[in-house]
Amino acid sequence: MNRIIDLRSDTVTRPTDAMRKAMAEAEVGDDVFLEDPTAIRLEQRVASMLGFESALFMPTGVMANEVAIRLWTRPGDEVLCDAHSHVVDYELSGMAALSGVVPRTVSTSRGHVTAADIASSLRPRSYYRSEITLLVLENTHNLAGGTVASASEMKASIDGAHAIGLKVHIDGARLWNAAVALGCAPADLVRGADSAMVTLSKGLCAPVGSILCASREAIERARRVRKQFGGGMRQIGHLAAAGLVAVDTMVARLAEDHEKARRIAGIAAEVAGARVIAPETNILFVYFDAPIAPSLSDRLEKIGVRVSVMGNETLRFVSHRDVSIEDCETAGRALVEASKAN
Repeated sequence: MNRIIDLRSDTVTRPTDAMRKAMAEAEVGDDVFLEDPTAIRLEQRVASMLGFESALFMPTGVMANEVAIRLWTRPGDEVLCDAHSHVVDYELSGMAALSGVVPRTVSTSRGHVTAADIASSLRPRSYYRSEITLLVLENTHNLAGGTVASASEMKASIDGAHAIGLKVHIDGARLWNAAVALGCAPADLVRGADSAMVTLSKGLCAPVGSILCASREAIERARRVRKQFGGGMRQIGHLAAAGLVAVDTMVARLAEDHEKARRIAGIAAEVAGARVIAPETNILFVYFDAPIAPSLSDRLEKIGVRVSVMGNETLRFVSHRDVSIEDCETAGRALVEASKAN
């Protein structure tokens, strides 16, 4: 194999030529002084796409999630979320370290916290118990295998949370993938939520950046929190310019990535002792009946295929723009051959 087929994550995507050109030619200003016109255009564009009043550029999705948690909680509160959500597994206990709150987790089959889950998580109020004040939903759900929650499922959870006084934040790092898979507008999946985050640097191929959307008043508070967290940047228009190209030109093509994941799944199903669940978007988990995932990953790496080890019995493949259909089929066949060595 003459080239590396990198399927570890869609974060390995590189900016397109159009993005590089836009970055080089971007009109910029000092964003801390609220004077970067390109950043303002991107924020307005994404807020409109998601149906919110306002938005704020963030350097990372983690910062966007943690800023939102700070907005909607007080120290000592609890945050309701799926047991394997990103805010639990991949943000270094940020909610505890930065906002003084802890997660109250529920185990779900597909990563989506339902209205029934919300109701069953409540305890009688008492002065000696902490209270849940925020629900975090993740769509698509990374560790559930890129699973999608429909607009009706999202609405039921959002309404259920609001009915008992909870705020709702949506971790939509791959919300674009969910919308494409469902054939709906991104706004349909976040309607009624108090805030939502979307990422530009995964399948959309921008080099960096996420956007936090909320009401105008909430975003003004978020700007202060972002500054406190070290996210007050200067001429961010160079980054925002790539983001504008991303949201305007890269969303529709995500369907290609979903097809690539299905191609890998179809071939990976030939592996003896493997369990392959048909991917809903661009994330594929392959589960093995023995602890062979690390050794399989090592064998694949030696022949130019990179994947993520998600446990001794699990590999993750994530398709994206920088790998072709042929690359994905090659990776699937390589997995079949590597598995025969066990």
